[in-house]
Amino acid sequence: MIQPLKNILVIDFSQFLSGPSCTLRLADLGADVIKIEKPITGDICRQLYVSDLMIDGESSLFHAINRNKKSFVADIKNDIDLARIKKLIAAADVVVHNFRPGVMKRLGLDYESVKALQPAIIYASISGYGDDGAFADEPGQDLLLQAVSGLNWLSGNEGDGPVPMGASVVDTLAGTYLAQGILAALFKKNKTGLGSSVQINMLESSLDFQFEVFTSFLNDGQQLPARSVVNAANAYLAAPYGIYATSDGYIALAMASIPIIADLIKCGELLSYPTPSLWFSKRDEIKKILANHLIKNTTAWWLSKLEPADIWCAEVLNYECLRKHDGYKVLDMEQEVTTTAGTVIATTRCPVKINGEVLKYPAGAPALGEHNNSITTQFNL
Repeated sequence: MIQPLKNILVIDFSQFLSGPSCTLRLADLGADVIKIEKPITGDICRQLYVSDLMIDGESSLFHAINRNKKSFVADIKNDIDLARIKKLIAAADVVVHNFRPGVMKRLGLDYESVKALQPAIIYASISGYGDDGAFADEPGQDLLLQAVSGLNWLSGNEGDGPVPMGASVVDTLAGTYLAQGILAALFKKNKTGLGSSVQINMLESSLDFQFEVFTSFLNDGQQLPARSVVNAANAYLAAPYGIYATSDGYIALAMASIPIIADLIKCGELLSYPTPSLWFSKRDEIKKILANHLIKNTTAWWLSKLEPADIWCAEVLNYECLRKHDGYKVLDMEQEVTTTAGTVIATTRCPVKINGEVLKYPAGAPALGEHNNSITTQFNL
């Protein structure tokens, strides 16, 4: 198996989602990731449930985001354990944490202290809002960051109020950006021998995620996003952009010419909107006409008219339907991993392919403290 990060040692202090999503990707790429967990409870994510599904007495979320890692239990407030951790750090390439600002400094594990132990260390951190400013001490939780960053005003229809995204998008974005920063720092280290401090915060990650629409706001008289009254999908895009009910499901329509669509689906009312300027200024009118027309036939019928004409459209699928689709099956996106207790878990794989090879590992998430003995022996702690 291809392992681009083989022999890269990552000491991971992070919990919940943002930091662990970063180290999951590093582990997928072949790094040796050691999770430092506190005694008894470990990573709080072990008991953070996204549903009532438990696996080996722990959260399915923990198992999904911590596969192929090792667990080392240590009390970092205990001098003996702290000395062992520092010995691990001295052998490491990367240190990752997502504690609030100031916590690692109080523990004597801030960047300058760690750099004294390992001058070439890559010290990577995620915070909610950065180290400074009025937000700095606020909790870095996904929904709260969605709320603060303006993200909740981009989904839903005009009258819906703020609409949260149904996935932990800010956590995952921050973890992805941190992984990118770490990989860039590893490249620099390979070229120069020098380490780096890599900082990501969730607010900046969320704003960068919105770069397209936020740039429009900044350069368009700072007009706030105006969502469609009906069938909204993007506050800045003209009709037909949106999701529409059909007689048996839903269809998504992206950017397209209204007169061409009118001809393809035989909707004469739409011919009253021939120019692109009208597609935005009259988008609610257009979307209402489309909605009333598309409900009259099936999704497959409309796709048969639109797709051959290269209109950007798609059936709206749920997980069950997606997994039955040949377009999904060919991706080989799922894998099975096995926990220490022998439980087999179906989950996703790393989306990265290298030389056409998918990256899969059989190891599930570790039991709390599972690797204390082997790590102690390996690093002579």
